[in-house]
Amino acid sequence: MDIVLLILGLFCVLIGIIGSFLPVLPGPTLSWIGLLLLFLTQAVPDDWWFLGITLLVALVVFAVDYIIPVVGTKKFGGSRAGMIGTMVGLLVAIFFPVLGIFGIIIWPFVGALVGELLNKADNTTAVKAAFGSFIGFLTGTFLKFVISVVFFGLFISKVWEYKEALFPFFFPEV
Repeated sequence: MDIVLLILGLFCVLIGIIGSFLPVLPGPTLSWIGLLLLFLTQAVPDDWWFLGITLLVALVVFAVDYIIPVVGTKKFGGSRAGMIGTMVGLLVAIFFPVLGIFGIIIWPFVGALVGELLNKADNTTAVKAAFGSFIGFLTGTFLKFVISVVFFGLFISKVWEYKEALFPFFFPEV
């Protein structure tokens, strides 16, 4: 059973890293679930402080991820249409990867710009608001990515620390 929990936990942590770029997957929260699954194994002793602190971090990042783009858009004079455009642009980048990795950077900006122009903003205001929305999106994505990678590192560190108990067939007792 420990191996199943370990594999599911690793899967969640890795999907959490990918989810830091996708608006439909809560990256750090999924990564935290991976940590929880690891601690549910018999091999790794319970550490409720560790799980509680990492859960708090995941929930704060989850909440902040919705606040940062709003602040960026508002600070640069944007509207809700610009934020929606940013998300639509991200979905275009994901489902139509014409520009590869650069699409994740370019399409959210284009989406925010189109959203602002459809909202009847003048060109200067639309570009400025699109830039603010884009910066907010990038900041939130970067924060989610960093936390998800840190959770991955913590996962690997705990697996390494308890490798003998998790993999007794590789480390037989002498």
